[in-house]
Amino acid sequence: MLAHVLTHGPVTRTAIGQETDLSPATVSRIVEVLLDEGLLTETDGTPTTTRGRRATRVAIAAGRGVVCGVDVGGSNVRLVVADLAATPLVGRTVPTPADYDAPRLARWLADLIRQTVGDNLARLDCVAVGLPGAVRQHDRTVCNAPNLPQVEDPDFLRLLEKRLAVGVEVDNDSNYALLGELRFGAARDAQTAVMFTIGAGLGAGVAIERRLFRGRSGMVGEFGHLPAGPLGGALEQIISGHGILARARDLGLPFDNAADVFHSTDSRLVPVKQYVEQALLIILTAAVVAYEPEVIVLGGGISHALKPDLGRLGSRLREIVPATAAAVQSAELGDLSGALGAVVAALHSAYGRLGLAEADLAHVPQSDALAGCDLGALSATVIA
Repeated sequence: MLAHVLTHGPVTRTAIGQETDLSPATVSRIVEVLLDEGLLTETDGTPTTTRGRRATRVAIAAGRGVVCGVDVGGSNVRLVVADLAATPLVGRTVPTPADYDAPRLARWLADLIRQTVGDNLARLDCVAVGLPGAVRQHDRTVCNAPNLPQVEDPDFLRLLEKRLAVGVEVDNDSNYALLGELRFGAARDAQTAVMFTIGAGLGAGVAIERRLFRGRSGMVGEFGHLPAGPLGGALEQIISGHGILARARDLGLPFDNAADVFHSTDSRLVPVKQYVEQALLIILTAAVVAYEPEVIVLGGGISHALKPDLGRLGSRLREIVPATAAAVQSAELGDLSGALGAVVAALHSAYGRLGLAEADLAHVPQSDALAGCDLGALSATVIA
């Protein structure tokens, strides 16, 4: 019942009965129990087709609690606080103090989360944190985080959770980015999807039947490790920002931002762009033959610069693998994919404690929870 209300939004008792095949008496009994427990709330009545009072609708008691989704990157930390209906309440983007050691970074992040949650701190149900490294779920071990190695220190997560005094979910930031796009963005209609985040590094997330597929060590989909570059160099070294800037410097063309390489019309950069495109095609091809996704989403800072080329990349991918139907798309949530995906993960933890079954979580929260939300304002940077 709770899953049905979460999936369909405010809904009348009559509609619940019609869509679940439960008797009116059973629906009323369950709804009254959930109302008494404070899990549901009644909304304004809706007009009926027959004479009598307006039919009231029931919805999740969104104000019962809040969650916080956090996307920790080497350059910025993005946070979104949302209620139990996934409606964003506040968002922040703050530069990452990358020179802090693990304990200091954990304390700083915990304090930042508490400050962002603000007056809702007493109602904070769960925090989910996306990290720029592979996360082994059974023991929450973090590895392969070259852009922020402090998070690999076991003390980081231990101190973070202790200082917050609330449950903390943790995963790879690319997994959470894909989760955000699955619920609210470019992969909302897909059952199987892959996402690559291209920035300082190259991250990957894979979802099969709308569930994240992580593997034992959290390295599923990390095709950037393929030794397909010159002399066996990893593909990530070609596609990531550091690799792109290094190749531009080799040509005597220094840039501060890798995305600017793609915006430049300097003909000397054509070989660099072609080199990156070929490496990206290898990764896209690997994703297609490994998972047969319906959509491949590209996110991260460098992906914005690739947006004009996505049609051509998709065409070339279909030439390489003619049978594929995978669409190559930009992340619709922009830089907030990871933080909003972390919100979804935190909500899943909260919903699980409310009794939702694992099978129901692939369909909640509602995909239109962000309707009318100003993503630009939500991610406004705070210099701190």
